[in-house]
Amino acid sequence: MEQPTEIMEPRLWRRFGWTARVTRNEEEFGWAVEMTRDGDPEPALVGPWTMGRDKKNPKPLDQGAFTTLIKTATEVLARHEQAAKDALIKKGVVRLDSGDHIRAEFTIVPDEDDPHGHLRCFNDFTGELLREGRVGAGFKMNTVSIERFVRLGEV
Repeated sequence: MEQPTEIMEPRLWRRFGWTARVTRNEEEFGWAVEMTRDGDPEPALVGPWTMGRDKKNPKPLDQGAFTTLIKTATEVLARHEQAAKDALIKKGVVRLDSGDHIRAEFTIVPDEDDPHGHLRCFNDFTGELLREGRVGAGFKMNTVSIERFVRLGEV
């Protein structure tokens, strides 16, 4: 695979798998910078950019600013990826009528052809795995459904 050409111009930098582009901010008077990771369809980060000394043109990009923009854009992407993972996992503890405390972990498996869930139930005090198995992607995690799953293996 061919490496993209490095560019280090006042309004456009392309290095290390990232492109920083300074553009006019159409919504406000001023300038904006967008950071796009190579291969991504849209920027990971868009933010205001500082005016130059003439108060008309943008401050030119430089190595320090570019490095900071890469770090910030990488952090934004990491937060988005973590949030997406967290949205697929639900955890909770339920107390059954028997007095047992069950810790349940429900993970959605976003398979395009066969979306489903994986449910694991543990004794909350000992950590012992009581039951695990496949459930529907629309599984509603509550005391009744968890107890039925642990006791009967069905939902």
